[in-house]
Amino acid sequence: MLVYLNGRYIPKAEALIPVDDRGFLFGDGVYELTRGIRGKLVYEEGHGLMLERGMRELRIGGPEVLTREGLREISERLLTENGLAEGDATVYAQLTRGVAPRLHVFPENTPPTVYMSAAPFSSPLELRRGGVSAITLPDIRWARCDLKTVNLLPNVVAKQRAKEAGAFEAILLRDGAITEGSSTNVFGVIDGELRTYPKSNYILPGVTRDVLIGLARNLDFVVNEAPIFAEEIDRLEELFLSGTTTEVQPITKLDGQPIGDGRPGPVALALLEALYQHLGLEASVAAR
Repeated sequence: MLVYLNGRYIPKAEALIPVDDRGFLFGDGVYELTRGIRGKLVYEEGHGLMLERGMRELRIGGPEVLTREGLREISERLLTENGLAEGDATVYAQLTRGVAPRLHVFPENTPPTVYMSAAPFSSPLELRRGGVSAITLPDIRWARCDLKTVNLLPNVVAKQRAKEAGAFEAILLRDGAITEGSSTNVFGVIDGELRTYPKSNYILPGVTRDVLIGLARNLDFVVNEAPIFAEEIDRLEELFLSGTTTEVQPITKLDGQPIGDGRPGPVALALLEALYQHLGLEASVAAR
């Protein structure tokens, strides 16, 4: 597998990062994952804006390669040279502040480390059709969850807790409300209204989340960007996750209790089908 590292296209086994890289030492970096379908990046603008915002907020500068055009060129070459231009794939980009002595202050005039890779992707359709379980955990992460940094240890621990409980995802609660999953955004349906936590510093404003909100409104669903509170969980008619590779994933059981009738609901399935159509994929795969 060919990857990109600091201006070079090299075999992945040869891609080495110095131990003084601030991404390794401090988690001082940002990342983005973009879907590539038939060689073209999906929702490229949204993912580009997310990456640019993270770089701006963390004050990570960079060479010309960090422009959206440069990232697109690298992404498309990785898809092509790795034989992924005809199918479904993902492109991962990670940018750190670079290599410098281990001091907490930002180094001056240090070029960032730029790493990118591509991998094949295949939607787990039976998982989408059948639904999965989740658990709830307290959201005790830092207060800048809106930045897509590589410092993901709280999310990793939450996902591990879910795995140990035999669940697909950990759904996080802060101040008595569902915020998001460990690696996903969360939607719920109560009294026919589609709800998801509003954009703030407490959630990552996912690109797929925004797409689904637009698709839901096109389908005439009532959408309310408002919290789902813990005391409302037993009123949920549907609960589902969203993300670049999660797409639309129904949750049929939460903390051991069924959501709705314990099956993927009509809103989730309609949005999954609409998303597949939007992506140019086979719409019929979303049918129950």
